[in-house]
Amino acid sequence: MRGETNPEVCVIGLGYIGLPTAAVIARSNCRVTGIDVSQRVVDTINRGEIHIEEADLDGLVQAMVQRGTLRASTEIAAADVFVIAVPTPFEKDGNHTPDISYVIAAATNVAAVLKKGDCVILESTSPVGTTEALRDRLAALRPDLAMPGIAEGRPDVSIAYCPERVLPGRILEELTHNDRSIGGITPRCARKALAFYKLFVRGTCVTTDARSAEMTKLVENAYRDTNIAFANELSMIADRMGLDVWEVIRLANRHPRVDILQPGPGVGGHCIAVDPWFIVHGAPEEAKIIRTAREVNDAKMHHVVAKATELVEAHPGVPVACLGLAFKANIDDFRESPARYVAASLARKFGERVRIVEPYARELPREFEGTGATLVDIDTALETCGVLVVLVDHDVFRVVPPEERVGAAIYDTRGIWPDASRSPARPPLRLAS
Repeated sequence: MRGETNPEVCVIGLGYIGLPTAAVIARSNCRVTGIDVSQRVVDTINRGEIHIEEADLDGLVQAMVQRGTLRASTEIAAADVFVIAVPTPFEKDGNHTPDISYVIAAATNVAAVLKKGDCVILESTSPVGTTEALRDRLAALRPDLAMPGIAEGRPDVSIAYCPERVLPGRILEELTHNDRSIGGITPRCARKALAFYKLFVRGTCVTTDARSAEMTKLVENAYRDTNIAFANELSMIADRMGLDVWEVIRLANRHPRVDILQPGPGVGGHCIAVDPWFIVHGAPEEAKIIRTAREVNDAKMHHVVAKATELVEAHPGVPVACLGLAFKANIDDFRESPARYVAASLARKFGERVRIVEPYARELPREFEGTGATLVDIDTALETCGVLVVLVDHDVFRVVPPEERVGAAIYDTRGIWPDASRSPARPPLRLAS
């Protein structure tokens, strides 16, 4: 770094993690260039605007752009620190094989401007060994630079892995205050990355090796996925036995050593629904519980589709409102969303009878094209739909009072309306001719 307290930073990938990270780093008086493949995203940010929904992010980006510490570009820029925050999806083989091609592409771009003394940090959630693969790509493209863990003696470049631990809707706060695991290719690399993160992270920064840091992030999300799977499996058992799962969980959680989570229509988001498969891929024979948890949570989506279908078919001709598409409450992130899957499945089955209520969507996703389903607001749905399927616990849905739901046939997958099962039957509503 040219200055230990004020490095030039390049953040590659300006999505749900990259843009908030770039803005928070810029707030610490580092000059930050954010890189994205989308010219639209770049232009939006350079106007001081944002292309994603996140609490307080708009004001911070606007302030940093006006201050001159944040700018965006489609072209890689020379820097002292490179932070890579690009997607790590599955390959299209149907086997949940991790695709690290975006990470390798980012490394290829960094190699063109890399110089002695630079620090390269991978933040993308990745299978174990990805940071080393990144290092190997840099080494292949820049044989003039001594890479850590390969060259003898002191390396010219530091390479580390440091995953985020953030909750959508609280990203800015958690980027600053959450603890961070910083894994270096070597201990020297970890110390170099630690000095950088201490510029803007108030939480505790713990150094380790890169492979341990990679596994730690995967384990955190696999742990959460496994606990959710227990709740979701319990909900399916309760359905079979005719029990109120919310009541069972409420009572069970009165035990001092029991803390069962709340079930839902499945598990979504780019982390919990994806990361456990990276562990399974790395150790397929050993990861039995982790694999089963993933299968249970995926099965819950199909269970919800089947139960919702039964309810809709029991009310022929009645308009149906699917409440929510996001993978969790009060955000605009629809990635890997079980709500989106369920709503699209019902739209394909029941066509124009289906109304979608999603306050964070301006238009329906592509899979709804040609189904006849329409996007409406919550008031329209309550006035015109006799079947309500709750898929996301957005605040705007939680506050709907019982009197506005009287008579509706309700399938509440989030347990936000505990009185729903006691509502009287509303006379069926028919589609307008």
